[in-house]
Amino acid sequence: MTIQAKDLAEIFLTGDDEKALEIVLGYLENHSHDELYHDLLTPAMYLIGDWWQENRISVADEHLATAICDFVVSAAELKRKPKNGIQRKAMVLGPEGEDHYIGLKMVSSLFKEHGWEVQYMGPNLPLEPAIESALRFRPDVIAMSAALAYRLPALKAYSEAFRALEFNPTILIGGRAVSTADISKMRSEGILVVKDLLQLKEWLQTGKEAEHEFN
Repeated sequence: MTIQAKDLAEIFLTGDDEKALEIVLGYLENHSHDELYHDLLTPAMYLIGDWWQENRISVADEHLATAICDFVVSAAELKRKPKNGIQRKAMVLGPEGEDHYIGLKMVSSLFKEHGWEVQYMGPNLPLEPAIESALRFRPDVIAMSAALAYRLPALKAYSEAFRALEFNPTILIGGRAVSTADISKMRSEGILVVKDLLQLKEWLQTGKEAEHEFN
């Protein structure tokens, strides 16, 4: 059976976690985790977000779908075989006020799959404790995301604060708001704008920005 993102989104909304898991694990038999996250789960959750914004579903529906997606992402993570560590560290978080976290979990999974040590801080993390955690963990990379455009100023503020740290971490910013908005003013030295998981994978594999896609 060929599953489409719309079909999976509708299954998430039913709350049928067993069926959702069966579909996702079946998909992984013939596809990679990267394809699962980029081609199926992310578009499904974008649809959920669209339907919520259009008042086609309630906030309770959106929360249910997110919980089911969280469940299958966690299950899929157990099927992923991590590579040997490369002694690099990443901290992954959402800024204060940003409650969406499924994308953050996918990003964490991708870093782990490439051998990184990951400190997943979750969403809605205030700046002061985020800075304190960064000073303790001293990550090479700090990755953040925002789902809605009005969170972009927070991403910018966090990025500037992290860039001021003496150990000079690279900052990665992404998420739905970043992929759809004009974020040219947020670009500066040491801050990479990642539009999707495929671009993140390319950066992890090559250490270089994609020639066109990061611009």
